[in-house]
Amino acid sequence: MSANQTPPSTPYDSAFLKACRREPVPHTPVWFMRQAGRSLPEYRKVRQGIGMLDSCMRPDLVAEITLQPVRRHGVDAAIYFSDIVVPLKAIGIDLDIKPGVGPVVEQPVRTRADLARLRDLTPEDVSYVTEAIGLLTAELGATPLIGFAGAPFTLASYLVEGGPSRTYENAKAMMYGDPELWADLLDRLAEITAAFLKVQIEAGASAVQLFDSWAGALAPADYRRSVLPASAKVFDAVAGYGVPRIHFGVGTGELLGLMGEAGADVVGVDWRVPLDEAVRRVGPGKALQGNLDPTVLFAGTGAVETKAREVLDAAAGLEGHVFNLGHGVMPSTDPDALTRLVEYVHTQTAV
Repeated sequence: MSANQTPPSTPYDSAFLKACRREPVPHTPVWFMRQAGRSLPEYRKVRQGIGMLDSCMRPDLVAEITLQPVRRHGVDAAIYFSDIVVPLKAIGIDLDIKPGVGPVVEQPVRTRADLARLRDLTPEDVSYVTEAIGLLTAELGATPLIGFAGAPFTLASYLVEGGPSRTYENAKAMMYGDPELWADLLDRLAEITAAFLKVQIEAGASAVQLFDSWAGALAPADYRRSVLPASAKVFDAVAGYGVPRIHFGVGTGELLGLMGEAGADVVGVDWRVPLDEAVRRVGPGKALQGNLDPTVLFAGTGAVETKAREVLDAAAGLEGHVFNLGHGVMPSTDPDALTRLVEYVHTQTAV
């Protein structure tokens, strides 16, 4: 921000939301996926001895963790600290997040009878979310808060597989072998996900991001037929709030256009596709988010700046650009490298 510019007085006027709306910005806004997390010593300190799911349900802890990267790095947006399986836990699914493994579901969803366990999510199920966002918006002031949720495909994959997978054989077997059951499962999850995002928006989130972490495992035709309708249902359900909707997946270069079709205002791009190529695939009318390779942050300041410059140059012709990594911050990343990167992007793009 140059000397003659005054800082925004509300999140609506922030560089981040302006970029999402494809409006002129004072500088390219920056935030990082997983910016609140294990790369920060202050995060490890407050989480000591507290399980992941427990920490997601304590409003004071959620607020503190969400604010940590805003204080340290000067990023242009905060992202609500949670986990994609929180809404599933909230409706009574027996699962836990096991260190070094990830979410593990006690009884996987494999039959039509199992769908009965996926009941509606109500605001009362996640009252801690409403409380935490109230604390956050009071503290953040003009800095926007991004709400988030896991997309129906990724949630379905966890539920059907029973945990993380490299091959998704059970989820894909259902998708190919029992397409009616698959469609009903994703539709249920779309309703739960939409309800979870609505709680966040109504509590004060200024934007939302839908993470389809595993969608890159799909061919475009399968995505269009078996996944896109459920993601579109989520985006459509929150369209009336008028907040920007971001869609992100990993390894989704072949799906970028379809992910935009699902209803996102901003399409997240991982590091595999340059942004000038991504805009061709996505088409007009969308902002893009991304897409520095997270591993570049281990290479030293000169290399980080060189690669960040390449991202900015590739983004030069975009209608709207939010600078981010092409995936989440890795746990062993030096936090100071992130702080320097924010400063570099802000300085290089100030108008």
